Amino acid sequence: MVEEAQIPTSHSVGGQRSLRVIAVTSGKGGVGKSSIIINLGIAFAQSGRKVLLIDGDLGLGNVDILMHETPQFTLHHVLEGKKTMDDVLLHSRYGVTVLPATSGVAEMASLSEEQRMRLVNAMDDLEADIDTVLVDTAAGIGSNALFFASAAQEVLVVVTPEPTSLADAYAMIKLLSLRCGVKRVGIVVNQTANSEEAHGIFQRLSTLATRFLPVMLELVGTVPLDSVVRSAVREQRPFTIEAPQAKASMAVQRLANSLLMRPSRPGATTGRVQLFWRRLLDVSMEAPETLNR
Repeated sequence: MVEEAQIPTSHSVGGQRSLRVIAVTSGKGGVGKSSIIINLGIAFAQSGRKVLLIDGDLGLGNVDILMHETPQFTLHHVLEGKKTMDDVLLHSRYGVTVLPATSGVAEMASLSEEQRMRLVNAMDDLEADIDTVLVDTAAGIGSNALFFASAAQEVLVVVTPEPTSLADAYAMIKLLSLRCGVKRVGIVVNQTANSEEAHGIFQRLSTLATRFLPVMLELVGTVPLDSVVRSAVREQRPFTIEAPQAKASMAVQRLANSLLMRPSRPGATTGRVQLFWRRLLDVSMEAPETLNR
């Protein structure tokens, strides 16, 4: 475990850390995105961060598999006024809090004013408990991923050495840049054979982006192909817990350190959890005209 004092963290506001919101997405499924985000969240928590993991897809299959948690309620119950946020949140055994099954763009865009206020007010309960939000978006170039990325401070795209993953990652970066106005994207290369392969993949993406897009790419982390990851999935335990000294686990810890040292996206929402959700709701209102084009 890395001591918190060794890691430069976000600036403080009123003696408390300012909020960091990181959306993690990918151009295609099957690249290990959810596994990375869950283990990244655990690494943040082990470093003293207070982490909320938002399931930005419509199911919790990945969380069930990787964290062995089964939610009884979802955000829908909060919007309907049937449950409080405390009822919905999953406080995992790994120090990471999970908000299950957030609504998609269409549902968020159709919320009544009463539901919107209920959602924002529900976030008040999280103020003292959360300083880092990780959003696990749906894979692919649908509006769900663009929706969350538009409201987040920082965006990470996970890519693997597979040619299809590389092509789809570029497509995602293009949409993030041209439709969402994202100026900087962090790249995480997963399941690599060695560092040379990882840097080669990043260079290919970076060359394309520099030539055709108004966006800057940063290689923020690489995670090697490691048999421990598959074994941990079978055991329904995060690999950073199952084998903390494994190559993949140590790589995720380095990724966590890198992100904590990396400045937030300029001009992004900062401060309180409420402000992030207000921004998210604002984006949902724009979604039919922008994100779904």
